[in-house]
Amino acid sequence: MEQNLLKTGTTTVSLVGKDFVIIGADQQSTLGWMVESKVTRKIYKIADNIAITTAGSVGDALAIVRLLRAQLKLYKMERGEITVKAAVTLLSNILHSSRFFPYFNQFIVAGIDRRGPQIYSVDPVGGVDEKDKFYATGSGSPFAYGVLEIGYKEDISEKEAIELVKKAIKAARERDIATGGKKIVIAVIDKKGYKEFEEE
Repeated sequence: MEQNLLKTGTTTVSLVGKDFVIIGADQQSTLGWMVESKVTRKIYKIADNIAITTAGSVGDALAIVRLLRAQLKLYKMERGEITVKAAVTLLSNILHSSRFFPYFNQFIVAGIDRRGPQIYSVDPVGGVDEKDKFYATGSGSPFAYGVLEIGYKEDISEKEAIELVKKAIKAARERDIATGGKKIVIAVIDKKGYKEFEEE
């Protein structure tokens, strides 16, 4: 019987506050039924004001991250800081143009610009969702969504948001066998920029 040998399995979460966005992810990647790594990176800073989370094939995710970083650097040199929406549109176009040989990944793009804090969910063939205040992707997302639905509120503070993201990922770790790793990684993007830290 043929096994799926892609490195997969994850839970990533993002939510938007009044003047910030929070993103979080576990660190585990799986290879079939085996834990391939407990320290896999799933949150990437792609510009000073924008980050992306990845859920799916690690190789495909890294290819997209490298491409986006290069394109956004070129854009900044030629035109200045890119907007979050423009970065999402670029990602959507890349994914849609590869729809017959898709990148096996789902992404959350989070950032802040003159329009304020924004989050977008982007599917493997370039479909974009921007209507919700929080998103979760990956194999543990059903469990994370349950926590987010109960805990999110419009006036959530940054401290409360960080705790809610951690709680959502911890819930996924309890029930999803592909979610785990040594730590939970949290990133905050606000007007001061990008900051990232790890929680046991």
